[in-house]
Amino acid sequence: MDQASIDTLRAQPVPAQGHLIGGQVVPASHGAVMETLSPIDGSVLTTLARGTGEDVARAVDAARAAFEDGRWSRQPPAARKKVMLKWAELIEAEALALAVMGVRENGTEINMAYKAEAGSAAATIRYYAEAIDKQYGEIAPTAENVLGLVHREPVGVVGAIVPWNFPLMIGAWKLAPALAAGNSVVLKPAETASLTL
Repeated sequence: MDQASIDTLRAQPVPAQGHLIGGQVVPASHGAVMETLSPIDGSVLTTLARGTGEDVARAVDAARAAFEDGRWSRQPPAARKKVMLKWAELIEAEALALAVMGVRENGTEINMAYKAEAGSAAATIRYYAEAIDKQYGEIAPTAENVLGLVHREPVGVVGAIVPWNFPLMIGAWKLAPALAAGNSVVLKPAETASLTL
């Protein structure tokens, strides 16, 4: 982590941000946007799509469709694990850029942003990825002539709300276990700190 790299990342423009729904970046249903301001100097970093109830419904519908068609929920555990480990690798590869974005957006101190945001998020995702193929079913204690099996399966669509402080780290705390279990997730970050998610 050198100052020249940090300075270069700090100067990069941040493109306007839409909603990620159904694998596509889309504008808000009514086209409204809101500004994201830097707590460092009050400058406008970018704009975000200003979501509505209609946008939430679209996100939930897309997540439900993805869950029902099994593209994630019915993936073999080893396949989900591979995707999640790759996700952790990508976060580690972009750790400095994510840390600088966190500093620009919510004022986190750079060393803390680097370790707690990117580092902790990647570690959390790895932890749950590794647990995917190590969660076994159980045989319940039953009468001698009865066999009771406990089989774990995803519940469906999970809603997760992430606060402004350490959004990448706390987002990983919510996303990783839900995704590891095979659920689909609708994530709502704080308006003031959503650029690292």
